Amino acid sequence: MKPLPKIGVRLHGSISARECVEKAQAAEKAGLEALWFAENAFARGILPAAAACAVSTQRIKIQAGVFNPFSRHPTMMAMEIGALDELSNGRVGVSIGAGIGSAVEKMGLSAAKPLGALRDTVAIVRALLAGEVVNHEGSAFSAKNVKLDFETRKDIPLFLAGRGEKTLMLCGQAADGLIVSNMCAAAYSAKCAEIVHTAASNANRQPPRIIQYMPCAVAADGAKAVAAAKRMLGELVPSFWSLSQRVPSAKTALLLGTGIEEEDFARVSKQIRDGGDPAEVLDDRFVRAFAIAGTPEECVEQARLYGAAGVNEIALTFQDELEFDDLRAFGEALARARVG
Repeated sequence: MKPLPKIGVRLHGSISARECVEKAQAAEKAGLEALWFAENAFARGILPAAAACAVSTQRIKIQAGVFNPFSRHPTMMAMEIGALDELSNGRVGVSIGAGIGSAVEKMGLSAAKPLGALRDTVAIVRALLAGEVVNHEGSAFSAKNVKLDFETRKDIPLFLAGRGEKTLMLCGQAADGLIVSNMCAAAYSAKCAEIVHTAASNANRQPPRIIQYMPCAVAADGAKAVAAAKRMLGELVPSFWSLSQRVPSAKTALLLGTGIEEEDFARVSKQIRDGGDPAEVLDDRFVRAFAIAGTPEECVEQARLYGAAGVNEIALTFQDELEFDDLRAFGEALARARVG
């Protein structure tokens, strides 16, 4: 039987802190693994929501990020994450990405050295959280004789988000896990996992975990869930297709193993931009490739496909109209599958 990844919930800055708390409590009651926060430029910062979730839950992990070092210096990241982990009684991890170049430029900053920025950030944050005095002179960020003045947990996990091969190799060499973006098919995730794990093996490290972002619609009525998933994908397909025209790895993520041609992406993206209903425009191939959707039992089996691709945990963005009874049923289906 294919392995079943852990299941978490993805939260982001388009959701208020109060709503995040409601979702966090529901996820914990359903037995889910973690809250994966995604901080997007110029939306709500995630720290108030993450702190509120930390004090309103008991068990569920708090994965804070994806932080951009160009807008939050690595020393500040370590300060905030150490304090948040203390607040949560040791349930926090931190995720780091190089950020979206256009957003960085709006702040009058340069994202010209994203790999160097990630490398410096990992080195500084790791050492500070380990309680060390840090003297790091980097190509993008530095820390001179810096030490946190409070004690932190020494094994706070650090994840990287990215898709470029050099970033994947850095993840294998220095991070605890990789976050794979939305709109990345299972075959692409498997390719990323192979690169990360090879780099880790070459560095004599344990294989980092692979975390996959995905939209999810779950309901007792499977057809209703699939239609909801198509509407969620309708918010992603046009923008990711546009990105793929500039970033080769983004195009590979869309096409590898999906059976969907470039012409299909171009056609449906135009139709959605012109006002077409994604539930009618998108065929089931898009749902199979880029979402988890259906009854609770069907969603469990679809998650196994990503487990077979090397994904250790899926961070799901659920449909807005998700009923708690459906989330609870999903959690129960997951529990039965793990026991079985």
